Amino acid sequence: MKEFDYIIIGGGCAGLSLAYELDLHQKLISKTLAIVEPRKEYLRDKTWSFWKVSPHNFEDCVKKNWKEFSIKNSSNSRIIKCDNFPYQSIDSGLFYKKIINKLNKNKNISFFKNINDLNINNAFIFNSVPSLKNTSSNLWQHFYGVEIETDQDFFNDRTVDLMDFNCDQRNNVHFFYVLPFDKNKAMIETTWLSKEDLSLKDYEAQIKNYINHLGIKNYKITYKEEGAIPLFYPIYKKEKNKINIGTAGGMTRLSTGYTFLNIQEHSKFIRKNLDNIKRANKYELKNKYKFLDKVFLKVLKKNPDKMPNIFDKIFSGYTDSAIKFLSNKSNIIEDMTIILKMPKWLFIKSIFN
Repeated sequence: MKEFDYIIIGGGCAGLSLAYELDLHQKLISKTLAIVEPRKEYLRDKTWSFWKVSPHNFEDCVKKNWKEFSIKNSSNSRIIKCDNFPYQSIDSGLFYKKIINKLNKNKNISFFKNINDLNINNAFIFNSVPSLKNTSSNLWQHFYGVEIETDQDFFNDRTVDLMDFNCDQRNNVHFFYVLPFDKNKAMIETTWLSKEDLSLKDYEAQIKNYINHLGIKNYKITYKEEGAIPLFYPIYKKEKNKINIGTAGGMTRLSTGYTFLNIQEHSKFIRKNLDNIKRANKYELKNKYKFLDKVFLKVLKKNPDKMPNIFDKIFSGYTDSAIKFLSNKSNIIEDMTIILKMPKWLFIKSIFN
């Protein structure tokens, strides 16, 4: 079996981002890296979107930037400017192509499909495969999306429909999400925040009904994607020669599901501390976000009918503060502007229950 200095388990977003960061900054000139990933080829399979609150390595993989987004519910429709923090979408196909092309030029980086082909005893391991203790009470953000092309210009390509709650909620939290890449092309996703429930997964019917609701009659589907993000932290076990990354490393913000930029920040941290990685402090999202997300999800679980209004309140007024809060970049004053907008009694009860 072959030996390597470093092994990355899982060649998805987190694993490839870390490998790219290390290669870009020449951390693998005298070190070897193995990436374990079972997939046969890298094809577009995800769309990663976020507010750009910090720089990253993949501007050339951004499919589109938007400077405004909307929140819609039965009583209100709000268009919100985000000039300071544009909303971006990364095309995973471009992301994979860029990274794989670069990594293949480094003779010290190798790809494997099976961990059993490697001697892991003397390597430092970065693991991106989460160990999830799933229970019936856990919440998930699960979604199904299609990219469509219409025969006529239909979409306002300046505005992302971030959350449209004008749909059947089924005693959970349900919204549609529309990324208009052009006037006749958009990604439309049905998104649920719920416990695991097969009855909510009639995704194709949901998408078809929503497209009909929008008044679109003639279109073709050019791409599909499906996924589920755990809104609970994976099992963490401290090990001497191992660090978890990505969702496995707690890089998913539980209240939003946003992970991409957290992965990039974690990758930079590892790169800067690589020479002393065994003694480096654990990289984590700040405790204040973990606490507030826990309270938020308690409220969501017990009061799903209140959530469309709560999400609307988050973005009323100080938009930059809300974006920074949801992206882990807020200060205490910005935190308070968000907290004070919330239904206080609901949140106080959740804190003490």
